[in-house]
Amino acid sequence: MAGAAAAGLWPRSLRALTTELRWWTTQGAPAQLQAYRRQIAAFESSNPDVRVVLEPLSDEGYAAQLAAAFSSGQVPDVVTHLPSFSVQNYYAQGLVEPLNDVIEAVGPEAYYLGANEIFRAADGNYVATGIGNSAVNILWLRTDIMERAGVERVPETWDELRDSLQRLHGRGIYGTALPYGRNSATSLVFISFIHGAGGQVFTPELEVALDSDATRDALEFYREIRDFSPRGATNYSWGDILTAFVSGATATGLYTGRVLANVTEQNPRLAEHITCALWPRRSRDVAPWTFNDFPSVFVPRQSANKELAKRFAASLFDAEGYIAQLHAAPGHVLPVLRTIGESARYRDNDIIRRYSREVDLMAAAAAGGFNLGYESKEHRANEKAGEVIASGVIADMVQRVVLNGENVDSVLSRTSRAIEALMVA
Repeated sequence: MAGAAAAGLWPRSLRALTTELRWWTTQGAPAQLQAYRRQIAAFESSNPDVRVVLEPLSDEGYAAQLAAAFSSGQVPDVVTHLPSFSVQNYYAQGLVEPLNDVIEAVGPEAYYLGANEIFRAADGNYVATGIGNSAVNILWLRTDIMERAGVERVPETWDELRDSLQRLHGRGIYGTALPYGRNSATSLVFISFIHGAGGQVFTPELEVALDSDATRDALEFYREIRDFSPRGATNYSWGDILTAFVSGATATGLYTGRVLANVTEQNPRLAEHITCALWPRRSRDVAPWTFNDFPSVFVPRQSANKELAKRFAASLFDAEGYIAQLHAAPGHVLPVLRTIGESARYRDNDIIRRYSREVDLMAAAAAGGFNLGYESKEHRANEKAGEVIASGVIADMVQRVVLNGENVDSVLSRTSRAIEALMVA
């Protein structure tokens, strides 16, 4: 599909190039790396004078690594799995190449409707395309512990969640594991709590709206349920909250569908006792808000091999390689191509078959998901969202109020001013 289109899009003379392409990705689990190497081998087989070098990044460290690369001019040629708001920020600084021709090579009609709109910049260009979807703030549950504790219903509201955690917590099992460290995990998870209270960080016109009753309610609830997480959660980030649930240390968890593969591989005794639901909100009057970071693929403008890099980017959507990439973490990175999501080959996977209800729930939630760069359908694209997250001001706010007990009014005022300064910097 994409390979055939891509072959006709770029001139044949490019095939004579002898060059090295550097591919950076923040998704580096062993099964995923194996799938990526298969995609590299397929591309190199069709382009024998090209060598693709795969270089994994850290979820927490990519901002600093890319900043250094952009500053020095020693940039990778293709970057994948960064959140949409980071790419919009880089494009606004003139650091990213428009990716319209890659979307054309893949075939706009192959995508789910509207899948690329989050990547459309103010100038009308697409700054990237999605390599997958993700439903990050999913509530994971141990059904065996629920049954033992007499929790008959999946909680949908904060009151119901608090009540459930009180029953599930004990006998050496923590109720949940949430991040409270000064890191992006705390910032991004807490933003979903603000929306779960009916609030927002910015207005649709991108005025700072953090200082609100909704944020106060979210901070209070985050404080109330702190003791249901392990003591070390003060420093938890993404890997910690995932491991806590997969290891069996907690009765509930918050994460993407990576839970499915990790439980299957690392703790199979739990496999028949897990399910998932949308994360609870303050009340049923508040609509669920799913955090989708919209993992992307983009080409830095400083790349010396932009056209070849775009051809490689398009090849990542060839059906065989793309399905293998999705199967490397079933339910974690969900397809952005309708043609793949509906295909029997994609559905032909042990984990996707076994947890079809959970995968379908996450796929639907992710398709209607949002993030700080795109808080609602009414919001303008926020090109500064990546800078806000990287600054740590939201995680710092959580620590000051929830862990240190500082005055909420003072902290909210100071945090709002810090975000306002970032927006005009």
